[in-house]
Amino acid sequence: MTLATTLLGQSFSFKDVKEVLAKANEEKSGDRLAGLAASSDLERVAAKEVLSNLLVSDLRERPAVPYEDDDVTRIIQDNVNEKIYSELRGWSLAELREWLLDTNTTESMIKRASAGLTAEAVAGVCKLMGNLDLVLAASKLRVTATCNTTIGLRGTLATRLQPNHPTDNVEGVTASLLEGLSYGCGDALIGLNPVNDTVGSMTALLERFDEIKRKYGIPTQICVLGHITTQIAALRRGAPMDMIFQSIAGSQKGNEAFGFTTQTIKEAQALLKQQGAAAGPNVLYFETGQGSELSSGAHYDTDQVTMEARCYGYAKAFAPFMVNTVVGFIGPEYLYDSRQVIRAGLEDHFMGKLTGIPMGCDCCYTNHMQADQNDIENLALLLGSAGVNYIIGVPAGDDVMLNYQTNAYHDAAAIREVLGLRPLPEFEAWLEKMGLMQGGKLTQFAGKGGLFRG
Repeated sequence: MTLATTLLGQSFSFKDVKEVLAKANEEKSGDRLAGLAASSDLERVAAKEVLSNLLVSDLRERPAVPYEDDDVTRIIQDNVNEKIYSELRGWSLAELREWLLDTNTTESMIKRASAGLTAEAVAGVCKLMGNLDLVLAASKLRVTATCNTTIGLRGTLATRLQPNHPTDNVEGVTASLLEGLSYGCGDALIGLNPVNDTVGSMTALLERFDEIKRKYGIPTQICVLGHITTQIAALRRGAPMDMIFQSIAGSQKGNEAFGFTTQTIKEAQALLKQQGAAAGPNVLYFETGQGSELSSGAHYDTDQVTMEARCYGYAKAFAPFMVNTVVGFIGPEYLYDSRQVIRAGLEDHFMGKLTGIPMGCDCCYTNHMQADQNDIENLALLLGSAGVNYIIGVPAGDDVMLNYQTNAYHDAAAIREVLGLRPLPEFEAWLEKMGLMQGGKLTQFAGKGGLFRG
């Protein structure tokens, strides 16, 4: 294993694989904040050259966090298919990249190979790809999952309808929810981020979601994205619940900072199978985002792309229905501007797909970031081309509770029309029955939430 190279007469050497991974990463303000970023473009290229010659085995044998110290590492390593790994272990990351992009490499071939890769290898090959490479490679893959409906079917683009409200007022939430449905949103999930993380407030919201779902016969899933322990308590007390949500990190220490353990997830999963409302079998929802581990000092001197890939390896072990990166939510501390946000969104989607999880994206930014709505629309269109399972939708693209910007309700309809995509089949049939869609396009009733009154 060689960790040195010479470019333009200048010599570069790296102390370990972790430093190679960090300095090969495309520029990210979070890596710079952590003191991990390449000092120049030339050093970044040198790191990429060294990385391209590393073997799949070099990455597996040197996880970002030691096996004995971290259950995320243990879960990822223990889930590797050893037979498939033995076939891939001698490949360089450059060879892996070329194989993934080769016209003759099929979806089934890639899905089989993914079982032999660890998160570090997934992150490594990602760093060798340009943005168009990430779109092309991801577009080959579809990862489906089933809760009440099936997400990830080729030719579809689903949405999570996010009717957040600054006070969790049930009537205000309902108005936003009905408007979103009228724009054709909500086939992936009707899922709200609560202000009040209490069992009582969560139950009231879930009961309203369940009432609307039943009243109008909507084929979808519902969730209130409180802390996992609050959701468990609400489910035990009889709240109607299709799935349970939790934000996750790429290290055990990061997950503990989020206030849960692997055992908590196992408890939630088992409880849903006993008392949940959904048919399943996929009943968990995870959110991620580059930089979260650095926020809690749980990144182990590892770059944010590699830690993000570890989130996906961890998530895969629990067969979730949904996973999405909230790509620009943390802010410019970790992703400074639109260029970094767009790159991160494409990276995350590709890594999730290659890992083998049903991947979506919250194409978002904060007001103090160097980005605007056009940038987020660009990212959503690129991800639609890459085959993303779902995006988020909020009224006018402005979340009045979380104070960040993401895709508007009507953005999904525009992307579907441009790219020839459709809602999930059962949901499209329901939209047609309600007079909201015809031939894959919204009707004149789009945006008229009052259609549901009376």
